[in-house]
Amino acid sequence: MSGGSTFSGGESLNLTLIFLGTGGSVPSPLRALPSLALRRGGELLLFDCGEGTQAQMLRAGLSPLKVSAVFLSHLHGDHFLGLAGMVQTMSLFGRTQPLRIYVPEGERERIETFLRLPHYTPSFEARVEELSAGGEVRGNGYRLLTCPLKHGVRGLAFSLEESPRPGRLDPQKAMELGVTPGPSFSLLKAGKSVSLPGGGEVKPEEVLGPPLPGRKVVYAVDTRPSQETVALASGADVLVHDSMFGEELAEKARERGHSTSSEAAWVAREAGVKLLVLTHLSPRYQETSLLLEQARKIFPNTVVAEDLMVLEVPLAGG
Repeated sequence: MSGGSTFSGGESLNLTLIFLGTGGSVPSPLRALPSLALRRGGELLLFDCGEGTQAQMLRAGLSPLKVSAVFLSHLHGDHFLGLAGMVQTMSLFGRTQPLRIYVPEGERERIETFLRLPHYTPSFEARVEELSAGGEVRGNGYRLLTCPLKHGVRGLAFSLEESPRPGRLDPQKAMELGVTPGPSFSLLKAGKSVSLPGGGEVKPEEVLGPPLPGRKVVYAVDTRPSQETVALASGADVLVHDSMFGEELAEKARERGHSTSSEAAWVAREAGVKLLVLTHLSPRYQETSLLLEQARKIFPNTVVAEDLMVLEVPLAGG
C-alpha cells in the first residue's frame, strides 16, 4: 500500500473538475467512457481512464504530458482501457517524468501486464502502486483517502481533501503589535511569523482568525450506495457519484452493482454534501431529465454531468 506516497503540485488554489467521460459500459455518441480530470494549480490528476480519454483530453485542451498521477477505481474495461494508449502517447511525446498509477490492492500485476502489451520503448517509468481501501496518498496541500466500492470486484472510491488554510488576518491587531502593512501582512496570511524591527516577532496565530476549511471532492462510481461512501463523502463540496439507472430499473441496478439517481441522492443527503454530480450514465439515457428529477426530489442541489463539462470548486470562507 502507498500510504506514505507524496507527489508535488502547484501552489495555486484553483480547483477545477473536467468531466472527460460520463457514460458507462459502452461509449455512445453523447458520452465517452469514464474519466474525470482534476486540476489543482499546476497539478493534473486523472480518475479513471476509459477508452477514448486521450481524445477527450484534446477536446478539453488538456495535455497528457501534464498528468502527474492516475487513480483507477477498478479494473472493469470501461474504466481503464484507455491507459495503455495514453502511456504510449506520453512516451512518443518524450515524457521523462515518472507517472504514478494507483490501482486497488491486488491489481498491480494486471495493469503492469496491460502496459507491456504494446510494442514500444517507453521514455519514462510508469510506477504502478497498489492502494487498499482505507489507504491514503499525501499530496502537496491535500491528502487523498479511499473507501471500498460496493460493486462485486475490488474497487475504490476516492476523496481529495485539502489541508485547512490560515484564517483571516486582523490588520488592526497586527499593526498594534508593530507589524507594518505590506509584505509582512502577506507572510502572516501565509502562516509565517514576522520579525519586528526592534526585536521580537509576531506569530500568525496572534493575528489570524480560525483556520478556513479546505475543499473536498469525492469520486464514487460503479457502486451501490453504502455507509462507507457516506462516511467518505461527509461534508464534501462536490460528490461525483454513480447514477447508472433510473428508479424504473432499480432491480437491475442492484443486480449489477450500480446506483440509481435516487440512491446517489440519498448518499449526498446523508453525507451532507454541497453539490451532487450524477455520472456513469447508461447509454439508454439520451434524455436525462428524469434522472435529474428523481435525484432532486431527495437532494435538490444536483446536476447531471455532461462530457467536457467544467466545474470550478470555490474556496469556502473567501
